[in-house]
Parts: sequence; structure tokens; C-alpha cells
Amino acid sequence: MNTVATAGIGARPGVNLALATWVSAINFWAWNMIGPLSTTYAGEMSLSSSEASMLVATPILVGSLGRIAVGSLTDRYGGRIMFIAISLASILPVLAVGFAGNAGSYPMLLVFGFFLGIAGTIFAVGIPFANNWYDASRRGFATGVFGAGMVGTALSAFFTPRFVNWFGLIVTHVIVAIALALTALVCVVAMRNAPAFVPNTDPVVPKFLAACKLRVTWEMSFLYAIVFGGFVAFSNYLPTYIKTIYDFSAVDAGTRTAGFALAAVVARPIGGALSDRIPPKYVVLAAFAGTAVTALVATQKPPPDVWSAADFITMAIFLGIGTGGVFAWVARRTPAKSVGSVTGIVAAAGGLGGYFPPLVMGATYDPVDNDYTVGLLLLVACAVVALLYTAFALKTHEPVNAAATQAMQPRQEENK
Repeated sequence: MNTVATAGIGARPGVNLALATWVSAINFWAWNMIGPLSTTYAGEMSLSSSEASMLVATPILVGSLGRIAVGSLTDRYGGRIMFIAISLASILPVLAVGFAGNAGSYPMLLVFGFFLGIAGTIFAVGIPFANNWYDASRRGFATGVFGAGMVGTALSAFFTPRFVNWFGLIVTHVIVAIALALTALVCVVAMRNAPAFVPNTDPVVPKFLAACKLRVTWEMSFLYAIVFGGFVAFSNYLPTYIKTIYDFSAVDAGTRTAGFALAAVVARPIGGALSDRIPPKYVVLAAFAGTAVTALVATQKPPPDVWSAADFITMAIFLGIGTGGVFAWVARRTPAKSVGSVTGIVAAAGGLGGYFPPLVMGATYDPVDNDYTVGLLLLVACAVVALLYTAFALKTHEPVNAAATQAMQPRQEENK
């Protein structure tokens, strides 16, 4: 019987996957504490469109680049320790952002928003953690379920503005900080690394350089920068977009943004599961095609609420399916000992893909016609380029990675 199957009997992979998804959701909520309140901050501090965009984008930058180091550290220390460490390290930045916002200080918000990015590095922990708990035939499902922790952005978009109205700004941030602390405590008590986990004690820099030499790293980084970057960008910037274009309140804009994020979250495990059954290439192709079409429709400013909601929800579904498909592809193609490092780089690329669009949207906003046509057309162009690259440059069928091969060999011997 193979190692992963044995782990499933005695160590409850489903429980650990559920815990990992919960940890991701709470940290994603923390990471997205500024986005739902950005329109409020902009009004109170008289911020320009570019200044408000910088406020939203700063945590994304740190949460992206930090994933490179966190992925390598996960290879060495395992997911359990890293989940605990990141949850605890995110508490102080969450509180500091609350106090900076209450003080009405734009510079302090930028500085503390920088450190808030720590919470966003959580994604680089969960993919190798989930991979170790499941055999090759179910890794698309496992990474898709963990990726559903993106629901934290929906929770933040929906609840953060409401909590501020009900309890005040400081108390809202205290609530999230307490949730992070309790999450870390649950991990200490209940979470375990998979028996299949073997610490990689190789020095981090050579390991990182080795991951950089793999073709899969850069191919998947490019694709993930579009699909996950699009999700992150809209999850953070959509409150500003909706308020600007349709003149909704911060609470109403947050509700609609939560719907967008929730649709992507639900779609992500579907993309992963589909990639267990058909080549991930086809899943990713469909995602890019759908993203390009829906972004093009958005340039026409469909009227609220039915038509605009339908367009952005459909876009979210395609982006979610794409994120699940890309990481299922990563899990298939990456050597076992490099999963954490490659995951960190790919996840960083996805986060960076979400860093620039808010800045571009703010810089290209046309106040005369009140539209974001240029920014949306750039998304269309990126999706089309990624579609063509996937169609013509990437293979449909490739050998399953070394991790999958090793996991399957004992089972094949047993079946003999």
C-alpha cells in the first residue's frame, strides 16, 4: 500500500485539507482588509485615483513576492509550522492598519499595508501541504479545494464594511486579529503534516535557483499571473470600480464584490477537479477565452444590476476555473522535491499579476467619460496572448511528475 494511501487511513487528509482551507480563508480576509474600505479612505483623505490604487496594491505586492521565500521554507519546515507562523505574524499588521485608518494617515496606511502583505503569502504554504496529503490522481481536487480559501476575499468584501458600520474601524480589525490567533491555535492542536512529507534541508538559495531553471516554473507563472492576478486585482479594486461607475455605497459595492469573489472561489475546485479528468490545457484555454470575452463586454458598461452582475460573475467563474486548472497543471509537472519552491514562484507571479492592474486602472481612468475602458482592454489583450501561448506553445500531454510516479509505483506493485 502506498504511503499517501496509508496516511489517508490514519491521519485524515480531509480534516487537514479543510483546516488548511480555513487558515487560507482567514489570512486572505486579513490580506484584503484595505480593499473594501478603499473608497471610504479615499473620501476621508481626499485621495486621487492613483493614490487610492496604490493603497490597494501595496499589500498585494508584498503578499506576492513573499511567497517565493515562504514556498522554500514550507519545503523545509512543513505546512503546519508555516501556517501557524504566518497567521501569528499577520496579527500586528492587521491591528496597525486599523489604527492607521482611524488616524486618517495615508503614509501610515501605506507602511502598515506593506506588512499586511505577510498574510497573502499563505497561499505558497497550502499547495505543497495539500499535495503531500493526496496521491497524483486527486491532486487537482486537493489544490482546488485549498484554493477555495480565496473565499476570504469574499468574506472581507462582504463583512468588513458592515463590521465597520456596526462596531467601528478599530474593533473590526481587532475581530480579524482574534480570528487569526484562534486559527493559529487550532493549527497547533489539530493540524498535522502528511506522513509523506520529507523535509528538504537543501539551502534555500540553490533550491530557488534550481526551481528557476525548470521550464514549468516560468510557463505556469505566466499563465497564473493572468488568471489569479485578474482575480486578486478585481477582488481588491472592484469596490472602487463599482462605486465609481455605478455610484453604489461602500457597503453595496462590497456586497457585489463578495459575489464576484465567491463565484471564483466556487469555480476554483471545479477547475482542479476537471483537470483530474481532462488535460489541464483544455481547462486553461476555456478560462482565458471566457475571461477575454467578459472583459470585453465590461468595456461597454452593462447596466446595473442584472447585466453588470452577470458579466462580472461570469468573468469570476472563468478566472476561478483557470486558477484551479493552472495549479493542477503545476502539481502534475513539478518534481516532488521542488513543489514548494515552484509553488512559491508561481504563486508570487499570480500575486504580481494582481499588483499592477489596480495601478493601471487608476492611471487610465477617464474622468470625463467615467470609464475604465483602457484598463479592461489591456486585460482582454493579456488573456488573448495567454490563450494563444497555451494553445500553440504548451503540450497537451506530458509525463506525470516524479511525485506522482513515486506515489503510484507501490500501488502498481501491490496490484501485481
